[in-house]
This record gives sequence, structure tokens and C-alpha cells, in this order.
Amino acid sequence: MLHAPTSASDKRRRLREALAGQDLLRLPGAFNPLSARLIEEKGFEGVYISGAVLSADLGLPDIGLTTLTEVAARSGQIARMTNLPAIVDADTGFGEPMNVARTIQVLEDAGLAGAHIEDQVNPKRCGHLDGKSVVGLSDAVKRIRAAVDARRDPDFLIMARTDVRAIEGLDAAIDRAKALVDAGADAIFPEAMADLGEFEAVASAVDVPVLANMTEFGKSELFSTAQLASAGVRIVIYPVTLLRLAMGEAERGLDEIVAAGTQAGAVPRMQTRARLYELLDYAGYNEFDSEIFTYRP
Repeated sequence: MLHAPTSASDKRRRLREALAGQDLLRLPGAFNPLSARLIEEKGFEGVYISGAVLSADLGLPDIGLTTLTEVAARSGQIARMTNLPAIVDADTGFGEPMNVARTIQVLEDAGLAGAHIEDQVNPKRCGHLDGKSVVGLSDAVKRIRAAVDARRDPDFLIMARTDVRAIEGLDAAIDRAKALVDAGADAIFPEAMADLGEFEAVASAVDVPVLANMTEFGKSELFSTAQLASAGVRIVIYPVTLLRLAMGEAERGLDEIVAAGTQAGAVPRMQTRARLYELLDYAGYNEFDSEIFTYRP
């Protein structure tokens, strides 16, 4: 009922403990707070909050148009509704190194368990599109150092994302990943890997967890959890999967109304009222009302 009872610090600690183990952590992307609750109910290990999804939710492309205020507000709404740790896409940190530092503290205050900062030139592009540009190694390192120095909770996970693979190749991506780890990154997000062997090469080159981005219609094949685990990957995200599923069905439902003049044919595909109320925990709210706020003379 209301917000999840687990504190932000406990979520961060649990994430650190999970990463210290051997299991692959699965983080589907939540497109709203209710979907985060569903992710938890289905038994996943964490929640991911995608910058592309946050942009799309505002009707904007993923080209660095969202602000820190918008990202922190929406990701905080999502994070507080689940007992799972939530990691958010913080793009390039929303500015220069000082802005990166502020970003980390604002996201800490919003209740996130971690964030990743990338090395693209601002304004950035979707990591699976062509035409990306990255900053020099020195600037990329400064961003991560600023993030690490600004962190107040040592359990807050700071992940470095690098997009250099698509521009300079795998060897350059590995070299940059090593430098970002030396700068203090707790994990590495190598974007747009070409195959499973490239994930394995990055994971073998660094001594921190590596994340795989299993986004649909991207540069990487949609590998299974077993394949990723065998390659040494420790975290897998499905950033836009739920949004694409929801929007695809929404479009089909609207087409149904246009074609048939009624939504009746789409009803069997809908989440029922009873299931929605179950996910929202209506029963808990009713019990709270009846036990505490209902006046009994």
C-alpha cells in the first residue's frame, strides 16, 4: 500500500549484495510506477528506467531533450513503488562534470539504487543508432570521477556506459572501459556490442560487473539469459520491451474501435478490473480505511 516499505538504502545494499554473488540480474524497463510493481511481482531482480522510455513518455525522441528535473521526478515515482532496486539512465549527466555531480545527488535523493553516465557528446543519440559521437577519454573519465566524488551513499551504484565500440571498435571500447573502472566506476555498460564474444571480451577485461542491453531492433542479437551468463555478463536490461508491448496493444485496440465501432473484440486481451485492483492492492487501502478512518460511535 502507498509506497514500498523497503528504504532506498536497503535497496542499494541488496543490489550490492546481489552483484557480489554469481547470478545474472534481470532488470526489465518500467514505463510507469505500476509496471515496476508488476516487474517485482513476476520475480525479477531489479527495475531499469530507460532514458528512451522517459523521453517517449513525453512524446520526445531520445536525443538528450529531457532534463534532470524530469528524469529525477519520474524515476523517483517509479522507484518508490517497488521493493526492488531501480537503476536509471542518466544520459551524459546533464552537463559538465559539476552537473554530473549534482545529478548523482539528486538521483540519490529520489531513491534510486544506481545510475549510468555515458560518454557520448551532448546532445546524445540512442545508443543503437548510427551517427553517434563520443567525448575524449579525459572528459569521459572526468564525468565518472565527478559522479563518484559526489556520491554520499557508498552503496549507490555508479555505472559507466561507453558508446565507443560503434565508432572506434572493440579494442578501443575495452581500453576505455578499463580507464572508467580506474576512475571509480562500479560497473560497465558497453553499448551496442556486435555479438556474444564482444560481451565476453569486455567482461574478461574488467573486474567489475558488465551490463548487456537487450533492446529490440538494435545492434545486438537478443541473447538468452543463459548465453549472457556464460559470457560473464552480470546484469541484463530490457529497456523498452514493456513500453513496446503496451503501445503495440494500444494501437491494435484503437484500430479495433475504428474498424468495429466498439472495443468489445479487444476486451479478452485486456487486463481485467479485478487484476488491476489486485496489482494496486485495493484490499489493503480498504482495510486501512475501515480500521483507522471509519468512525465508529
